[in-house]
Amino acid sequence: MHANDANKIIYKELSYRITGILFNVHNELNRYAREKQYGDLLESKLREENINYEREKRLVVDGIANDQTNKADFVIEGKILLELKAKPMITKEDYNQTQRYLQVGKYKLGLIVNFRNRYLKPIRIIRIDS
Repeated sequence: MHANDANKIIYKELSYRITGILFNVHNELNRYAREKQYGDLLESKLREENINYEREKRLVVDGIANDQTNKADFVIEGKILLELKAKPMITKEDYNQTQRYLQVGKYKLGLIVNFRNRYLKPIRIIRIDS
């Protein structure tokens, strides 16, 4: 890693703050809560930290705005799309969904976090421009 590579991390400080909050949520609720419980606790912690967010933000995918499946779990500070999961493993479909949301919403960075893992490891997804 070159010295300049550290400067290329997208939204470095904000994503580190979010990751810290995600670890706190995971530590409080452990591995077997429901996705909504993680979302509710995350929302209260974002409020405590004065971080702006939109929860369940509707995204227009292929011209359809009202489809229930086209909601980002969180959009943080209008910059980072955050998808929460509580399942045995992250799948290719989860990655593809996040990538589609990034493209449609014109966001540069997405995070997928699976709270079911023993050790939390948020996955950073960078928008691929097609």
